[in-house]
Amino acid sequence: MGLLKVSSKSSPASVAGAIAGLVKDREPVTLQCIGAGAVNQAIKAIAIARGFLIPTGYDISCAPTFSDIEIAGESRTAIKIVVYVHTLSAAGATFDTSPDILGEKKVTGKIPIYTELSSMFEASELVGKTYHIKTFGCQMNLHDSERVSGLLDACGCNEVLTTDDADIVVFMTCSVRENADQKLYGQASAMVSAPKPPSGKRIVAIGGCIAQRDGEKLKQHVPVVDVVFGTSALASLPELLVEAFKGHDGQVVVDTQEEGRGFSTELPSHRAQSFHAWVPIMTGCNNFCTYCIVPYVRGRERSRTFEAIVRECERLVGDGVREITLLGQNVNSYGRDLYGKPRFAELLRAVATTGIERLRFTSSNPKDLTDETIAAMKETPAVMPHLHLAVQSGSSRILKRMNRSYTREDYLDVVHRLKKAMPHIAFSTDIIVGFPGETEEDFEQTLSLVKEAEYSSAYTFIYSKRPGTPAAEFEDDTPHEIIQERFDRLASLVAKQAHEANQKDLHTTVSVLVEGTSKRDDHVMVGHSEKNQTVHFSIPNNHSCDEYIGKIVDVFIDEARTWYLRGTLVGDPR
Repeated sequence: MGLLKVSSKSSPASVAGAIAGLVKDREPVTLQCIGAGAVNQAIKAIAIARGFLIPTGYDISCAPTFSDIEIAGESRTAIKIVVYVHTLSAAGATFDTSPDILGEKKVTGKIPIYTELSSMFEASELVGKTYHIKTFGCQMNLHDSERVSGLLDACGCNEVLTTDDADIVVFMTCSVRENADQKLYGQASAMVSAPKPPSGKRIVAIGGCIAQRDGEKLKQHVPVVDVVFGTSALASLPELLVEAFKGHDGQVVVDTQEEGRGFSTELPSHRAQSFHAWVPIMTGCNNFCTYCIVPYVRGRERSRTFEAIVRECERLVGDGVREITLLGQNVNSYGRDLYGKPRFAELLRAVATTGIERLRFTSSNPKDLTDETIAAMKETPAVMPHLHLAVQSGSSRILKRMNRSYTREDYLDVVHRLKKAMPHIAFSTDIIVGFPGETEEDFEQTLSLVKEAEYSSAYTFIYSKRPGTPAAEFEDDTPHEIIQERFDRLASLVAKQAHEANQKDLHTTVSVLVEGTSKRDDHVMVGHSEKNQTVHFSIPNNHSCDEYIGKIVDVFIDEARTWYLRGTLVGDPR
């Protein structure tokens, strides 16, 4: 059995490499953690090894203990973490431990490394603290919020429903549009006048893209902020919170370091829905669209290993997850940085073999959507017949100014190839109105593309200038009234097409994953169809809602509205 001494200055990446060497010899290794911060470094190392370095077919688990050791003639209590390597069964849920290490014991289900170690976490000062998380922005932020929640749970914190009752208030932020900045400044600054929590002290933490962009300068806009943690610093949050609770004379505690960090998906998770999971496959973006701040706050593209993604999906299926959404700023370029070529089509097929019933992905850049990916979508039953394919503009001239790297014709060619392969596929998109230099002719081309692509829904936005991006320097004298009028015309067309798309499913039966109840009626259930339509249906009065949430049901559609379908339950939930 190997012994590694870990201190607060140890490199998690180096320790992770030593742990990964276990796979060769199937030998356990003991991490001897000495001094404040050592356990946190060890936990990071274990997460990195588990997520990046342990190949398919294996997993690792831990057995922590206290022991007395002698250092420089003094007796000290150290924490020892024994790390074991396990063979992963084909089913993906059972880990058969090596008989010569742990006898015939079997561990079933997900091994929650952070939870096992939480009682020994240096952040034990957080035990009993309450927290509340507010999330702004994209699906990646939703996923990061689930990881923050899981991490705080593992540290012994308890989630509460309101900021008033929270010792820790976390804002997960988005910087894509200016209104997101203003929303954060308003809500976070309101903490100044908010009632004190029962403990008497509240820490305000800001994470996500605005935190990564502004760092300690956030204090200028949000004087109440105590902790700022960047997009790659989720694992450091417990340490930062402990430091903040100790008091720093009004100074903000900051971590926006990017290098050498693992993916947030290697942290524990407190998922909002037990039946659905977000699985990031990559982060960052190499495209540098002229209007977009994402490459500057999320960095360049970094892919997770193929094996780590498949292994996580296996665990999730074993936990009862029925729908997985693969996440990335541009999923179609997945793997290029690791393997020299995109492997997204191959990844889709591999994830489908885990037994997942529904598989989705976002976001896709049209320029990287290959015939191989289209074939994988067509030939993989688990892949849902819906694709979010951002276009941004229907004018090739504006697309060039945006640096989107495709033309109007290129985009429509991708749409037509997808429709040929999957005749019933539904499309949604993103469109920016009022990009600098957009003329009426450019806008008319956008309207005509919307009609030709036949979107079932679209997220439409008026252009928002983002400081630090090339487009922020573009001159434009188009009056706001004209931009607003164009936006209204586009919104009207999108609503018309959404209604027409829903009408096509009238008097048909659709398969629905049930997600919860209607806000207006507890006996009306709400879920999403395979084409990602919102579907409402009633259940019998003598049935419990819990019998349906997380189940898949068939619904006969009686009514098609603009933004949702309403129908009648057919058969039993499954």
